[in-house]
Amino acid sequence: MKKNLFLLLAFTFCSQLIFSQKETTVISIKKEEKPIVINRNIYGHFAEHLGRCIYGGFFVGDTSKIPNTNGVRNDIIAALKELKIPNLRWPGGCFADTYHWKDGIGPKENRPTIVNQWWGGTTEDNSFGTHDFLNLCEVLGAEPYLAGNIGSGTVQELADWVQYVNFAGKSPMSDLRKKNGRLEPWKVKFWGVGNEAWGCGGNMTAEYYAGEYRKYATFMSDWENTGGITRIASGSNGADYNWTEVLMKNIPTNMIGGLGVHHYAVINWNKKGDAVDFSEDQYFETMKSALKMEELVTKHAAIMDKYDPAKKVTMAVDEWGGWYEVQKGTNPGFLYQQNTMRDAMIAGTTLNTFNNHADRVRMANLAQCVNVLQAVILTDEAKMILTPTYHVMKMYRVHQDAELLPVNFTSPMYTFEGKSLPAISASASKDKSGLVHISLVNVDSKKENKIEIDLAELGLKNVTATILTSKKLQDYNSFDKPNAIEPKEFKGFKNAKGKLEITIPAFSVVVFEGK
Repeated sequence: MKKNLFLLLAFTFCSQLIFSQKETTVISIKKEEKPIVINRNIYGHFAEHLGRCIYGGFFVGDTSKIPNTNGVRNDIIAALKELKIPNLRWPGGCFADTYHWKDGIGPKENRPTIVNQWWGGTTEDNSFGTHDFLNLCEVLGAEPYLAGNIGSGTVQELADWVQYVNFAGKSPMSDLRKKNGRLEPWKVKFWGVGNEAWGCGGNMTAEYYAGEYRKYATFMSDWENTGGITRIASGSNGADYNWTEVLMKNIPTNMIGGLGVHHYAVINWNKKGDAVDFSEDQYFETMKSALKMEELVTKHAAIMDKYDPAKKVTMAVDEWGGWYEVQKGTNPGFLYQQNTMRDAMIAGTTLNTFNNHADRVRMANLAQCVNVLQAVILTDEAKMILTPTYHVMKMYRVHQDAELLPVNFTSPMYTFEGKSLPAISASASKDKSGLVHISLVNVDSKKENKIEIDLAELGLKNVTATILTSKKLQDYNSFDKPNAIEPKEFKGFKNAKGKLEITIPAFSVVVFEGK
């Protein structure tokens, strides 16, 4: 009897040990002899003339009682500086291919109005134009990314814009710039040659757009592109791999610096669901769409590698984020939505994907910056709040320009009603000062996950961590409770014998720092 009891206890102990081992996800992180640098421009943002992004968001005018610098809110400037925002895309989006830049220069009282036909049919007075935007970028320390109009504009119009903002010598456009108060050029590097040419940018075929791109790109610079501008082609709509194939095949690599990709985490374009009042099924489907970014980036990169093995052309995922139905009672053309822990999950997993593909993905732009879609900032008159997405971007800023440390692991699964998704997302980097950062996301809506990371090769001894989580997936920061969700110190780990043992809570983002 004693022998049988001993065998039973031994079997139980071994079973528990095996079960425990199975339940722990082991992540290996290794140094590379020739490391890839995570380009800071992966952490870019997007400001379109859409809803209250520009007017009533960024721009309140220099006569506003809200503290501002040349009409731009000081609190927004401070918040974006805190993010170390590397670049800002403007003026669109769909708006870009209806925007004529000369309408937005010179004395504000003389500027013509424009009807924003894409977003709500509102009339804008062009009081926020080229000088306002580029001066804002200077204040932020961010690279401007200008999207040129090739849908309703002309080759001459775009060539003139490049000359207006970049040419230091004497010319009609540089003289006009000086007349309007700016002596030195801004030297804008990033230029979009149209936007969504397959849709609102002109409903073009890939073959037709490739020809249009070559024409416009030719007149934006000289033979050798001595100005050093990066011309970025309007990329595919999600999984349209033929678009990427046609453009990479038909545009010489010396004429193209970047190729876009757009992908939004959407449940159903005809029934997107509420931004706050969503079910677990809707959460699961949103994350399924968000996690598809890994597949999209991998497959588009493979096509680009075929024509550009040296990886000279940047993949620019210049629109990404969650898209839901607008908040009830708001203008449907303004795309205003709240921002919950679900959006934090989208942000964390997507940025991990970009980090891990830093050999090809060297620019990305979250859509959008203020009051539109997956915004990092929301405003209501003089009030301003920072969203969960803002906090993830701030936590992840440590990866900017750091060396990628490849991660290797098999994720446990997040299962819901017989469907499964990878629960754990991760990326890691080492910055110039030698600090190592590891970002982890657990998208599982209910279950915590155990993770083990071997720190021996990295030589880490002192480790600290920050977490972003909340009680419910549907939680968000409101104007009444602006700090309901914010990063806090994370203590759910121990560093024992060179191994980092972590218990990461459900729907949470954690960033570790070690040295």
